[in-house]
Amino acid sequence: MKEVLRLDDCVSSLRGVGAAKAKQLEKLGILSVRDLLYYFPRAYERRGDIRKLSEAEENLSNSFLLTVGTKVTTAKIRSGFSISKFRAFDESGSVEIMFFNSPFVKDVFHLGTVFRFYGKLYFHKGRPTLSNPKYEAYIEGIPLKNYVPVYSLTEGLTSNAVTKLVEQCMTDALSALSDPLPEHIRLSLKLPTLSYAIRAAHFPQTDAMLSAALRRLAFDEMLLFALQIAYAKKERDTRIGVTIPPCKVSELTALLPYELTASQKRSVNEIYRDMTTINKEGYTPTMARILVGDVGSGKTVCAALAAYIAIKGGFQVAFMVPTEILARQHYTELSSLFSKLGIRTSLLLGASTQSEKNRVYSEAEKGETDIIIGTHALLSDKVIFKNLGLVITDEQHRFGVVQRATLKEKNSAAHLLVMSATPIPRTLALALYGDLDVSRLTELPAGRKPIDTFVVDESYESRLIAFIEKQVNEGGQCYVVCPAIEQDEEEEYFSPERLNVSPTVTSVSKMKSAIEYAERLSTLLPSLRIGCLHGKMKAAQKDEIMRDFSAGKIHVLVSTTVIEVGVNVPNSNLMIVQNAERFGLSQLHQLRGRIGRGSRKSYCVLVTGDNAESAHARLSVMKRTTDGYEIAEQDLLQRGPGDFFSQNLSDNFRQSGGISFRFAKLCEDTSLFDSAFSTAKSIIQSDPSLDHPDHQALKKILITAKISDVASLS
Repeated sequence: MKEVLRLDDCVSSLRGVGAAKAKQLEKLGILSVRDLLYYFPRAYERRGDIRKLSEAEENLSNSFLLTVGTKVTTAKIRSGFSISKFRAFDESGSVEIMFFNSPFVKDVFHLGTVFRFYGKLYFHKGRPTLSNPKYEAYIEGIPLKNYVPVYSLTEGLTSNAVTKLVEQCMTDALSALSDPLPEHIRLSLKLPTLSYAIRAAHFPQTDAMLSAALRRLAFDEMLLFALQIAYAKKERDTRIGVTIPPCKVSELTALLPYELTASQKRSVNEIYRDMTTINKEGYTPTMARILVGDVGSGKTVCAALAAYIAIKGGFQVAFMVPTEILARQHYTELSSLFSKLGIRTSLLLGASTQSEKNRVYSEAEKGETDIIIGTHALLSDKVIFKNLGLVITDEQHRFGVVQRATLKEKNSAAHLLVMSATPIPRTLALALYGDLDVSRLTELPAGRKPIDTFVVDESYESRLIAFIEKQVNEGGQCYVVCPAIEQDEEEEYFSPERLNVSPTVTSVSKMKSAIEYAERLSTLLPSLRIGCLHGKMKAAQKDEIMRDFSAGKIHVLVSTTVIEVGVNVPNSNLMIVQNAERFGLSQLHQLRGRIGRGSRKSYCVLVTGDNAESAHARLSVMKRTTDGYEIAEQDLLQRGPGDFFSQNLSDNFRQSGGISFRFAKLCEDTSLFDSAFSTAKSIIQSDPSLDHPDHQALKKILITAKISDVASLS
């Protein structure tokens, strides 16, 4: 091994790494010493938290300091299978310790020796038991680690082996690591150095050390992303967009049967200014704006006005939505409105006949249509616009960066308006919406009736069945939402941990599946027509079911969350969500927004299989308010900003080849997000090319992270 390790040295430079182990490390993406330093633990075993046996939490990992009290006995249970047992004790009691197929432990555990054991305590035949616990000999005066890192592994590697390799790198290689974060920024935010953070992330000694390390590493990820966003926004501001001649929208608003809300007027004005204003350099930058508002807040009308502005200026509009049923709904509403103004509207779907598609292709290329409303079919190379001036996408989170960029490529100078019915806390809006300017609809149009919301447990089922029947008999319709499609669906996919609600879930209830529950309701409510809708169905089948529900041919629609993006069914007035504890509050709010659109009194019932007080307290937010932004803020407080950051940002951003997030998604410090984005903005404003010596290291990392790819966001 070389005397001094360098960051770019191959892992084979390390002691104990031959060709075989190097191959194993390569499978984990570890090729160099630098890769190893940045291969952080996926978890930590908190073995320093020693508990007495009497204080142990059943079925949770605990650490115990125990004295071996009996000799090890080994018994063969069957061919090739043995159990070794002995008893150990502390001042509060004793426990039976079992090891399977490990007869060698008789040479490890001797009477009177003391070990630190780490494992889950459970009761076997009424007796406290530890099965295959991890163990370390305790020698007075020689401290044991408080935290033991746990690494993701591949066959042939152990976590202990990775730990020893990382320890080898810590002295020489870590000291050679330059810190890309300017010192004045680090000190102002009270962040540790990068070398400290890396060491503490691998081998923390205290909670405070680990917290400080993760905070620094999270900030680095957020700052790099924020710099990319700031850079992309700067680049976008220099792009020349089409200039729309000024016009008056009163011709269109006069046809509306209602007055626009204050926030609708404000949003339309922002869109109008973006598309018509010429800057001091003599051009109109391309608009890249997101319109955010609750379900039913009037986003479609704002989009119609944006389209009208572009069309009156002599340009065409592409309006892309995620489902064919939603495309048809928009087409029906907008073509009826636009036809009164001489505006030509076309519909393009994957299910359209070839002759229909050819007709729309021809109309677009010849300029014989003003607006095309469609699904992903709009992305086809055959769709060529004569004069595309505005691209609108509905339900922003359903389309990735690449899809929006593909549609924009039909005219790079076209303006972009994306819409989202997902209210996001103000503190995270910048991160989640990237370089898009934000317009927010903050109130619902007049006439929307409040929705009464209730939280109940599964014992209410018979009353709910009767309530469904009552509402349908009075002319209403009902949604029932289940978290799973089929009963044998993998439980872990919908686990509380995956949905980031683990602090509130104390007993994991059996998931209701849409298919099974639809069959159950058909038996319990034989006089009603029950439909079932889920994501594994083909698009045409889903559209047919939604059309039947919209037409009243289906009384009760049992569905998964695919109805988050769905048609407007004013007659539906009852929403029942099964296993509500498995959903985030913002998602529940989205689902609730499917009802309350007509004249009927509407009800939302959240059924939880978790009877814990904490689960009911979390869901009670839904009872207290229907304000999507307040709910989002509560969701943020309960689940942490990292959940929003990882779910809404990372998946989309990965499509553009950018930074992935490992620590930022664990971050619970909202102010750190604000600091990262304000710092990035300040850096780009003062040093747009990152040529200052303080920014050279950041620039190098950004180039490696493909900064140019982020421009596709706009």
